Amino acid sequence: MSLRIAVAQISSESNHFVTGLAGLDFFRTTGYLLEGPELLELGRSDTEVGGFLSILQSEEQVEVVPLVAARANSGNPLSAECYRSLKRLLLEGLRRNRPVHGILLSCHGSMGVQDLDDPEGDLAGALRDIVGPRVPLALTLDLHGNLTRSMVQSADIVVGYHTYPHRDAFQTGQHAARLLLRAAGGQSRPTMALARLPLILTSFNASTEGDGPFARLRREADRMEQTRPQVLSASVFNLGAYIDVPEMGCSSLVITEGDEALAGELARRLALQHWGEREAYRVEPLTVADAVERGRRIQGGPILLLDTADTTGGGAAGDSIALVRKLIELGVEEPCLAMAVDPQAVGDCWHREPGSRFQVELGHRLDPQWGKPLALGAVLRRKSEGRFRYRGGILGGTEVSMGRSLVLQTGNLQLLVTSRPTYEWADEQYRSLGLDPRQAKFVCVKNMMNFRVGYAGIMKAFFVVAVPGPTPADMRMLPFRRIGRPVYPLDAMPETVEPEMTVRRYPGR
Repeated sequence: MSLRIAVAQISSESNHFVTGLAGLDFFRTTGYLLEGPELLELGRSDTEVGGFLSILQSEEQVEVVPLVAARANSGNPLSAECYRSLKRLLLEGLRRNRPVHGILLSCHGSMGVQDLDDPEGDLAGALRDIVGPRVPLALTLDLHGNLTRSMVQSADIVVGYHTYPHRDAFQTGQHAARLLLRAAGGQSRPTMALARLPLILTSFNASTEGDGPFARLRREADRMEQTRPQVLSASVFNLGAYIDVPEMGCSSLVITEGDEALAGELARRLALQHWGEREAYRVEPLTVADAVERGRRIQGGPILLLDTADTTGGGAAGDSIALVRKLIELGVEEPCLAMAVDPQAVGDCWHREPGSRFQVELGHRLDPQWGKPLALGAVLRRKSEGRFRYRGGILGGTEVSMGRSLVLQTGNLQLLVTSRPTYEWADEQYRSLGLDPRQAKFVCVKNMMNFRVGYAGIMKAFFVVAVPGPTPADMRMLPFRRIGRPVYPLDAMPETVEPEMTVRRYPGR
């Protein structure tokens, strides 16, 4: 008998400190929304769903049951209507295609929804209600996911990314699919243990490369997977800390072959290592003036000026003009590249011809709480419909749109103005309109981590700059209201803590 495996994805990272709510169009314009057999198009992508399909379609005795694939850029929490629509597509697709022998669901783990604190847990619970206790359910999550008790109590397998910058979404999907097939085929009884901490951390010093604190933690998890035959998976989650819900915190999760005690021991060990190195994640941003001065002392370019507080990959609108304003005030004459989202400015300028000069106001239209528009004189250099294809990362191989986009020049600064925020992996947005970062002294990047890959080999240095926004490198800058307290670094905490533990064992078919 062939195994019928349902495949689905509902994935977006949310930020509760930005203005407004996201609808279904947010998925269609910044990512994708594919229903039924359309999902199979992702077999050519580097996404988690691509990883699912690569394993399932290689097995003769497996039938893929495609439900829905919805992925959006990080951004606003979803409206209640948007979430209900996505959930309905998922559940109706499953009901139409019963029976299934397993479910693979790709989520982010830090998605926010209007009036709902744990949407991924809600989705997993709804799937469980339909298929009953013995059909295995596997979740894949971003390593910035907020793993909750509900997710673990409803799922049988949870697997997180291993890398940041993210380059293993495809491999994460493959790993989850292999574990699910073994459970669905009766060869495995996975047991999960979750260890959760009162801890929220910036992602800037949380690379899994080099010798930083999170890299050391990930290597310890790797050793558990590689040296202990009973360990099926070990995941560590640094949490997308821009949500604000009562149940949130960094965590670790270990899956063993039926051994609850071992899963709990190893998950707790990873959590305590995470807690013990919490101070190593601190970031000290520079003023823009200091960053420019330090950059001028370095031969050549590009020098990256990192506006981490307006990181679209963390849910910010990407509309901040604060860094550009500072560069103009400082009279920086070296060639510079910068980027901002402003659909109103694009609409106002779209009718103009390249080479024309005019006055324009830019910035802070989508999320005005962080600053005011900047008035400047500019020359229009280029126009584009804004489509580009990602060369790597979690969206590698997929094509998205910035919407209508312009290149404006003021002095030696060239500014890419787009109609929509998009995830920054490398320099695809700049290059899609003919801007070459290698020709600039300073390049403004709204990214907290991916620049280490995207600009590897060409950047001469990078500096985090102190400008306002909803994704700062210091969690203490955000007005949390609902998070469970006490929590580090918002509160004074004891030197040692005991992780909160949750355990689940797959009951078997």
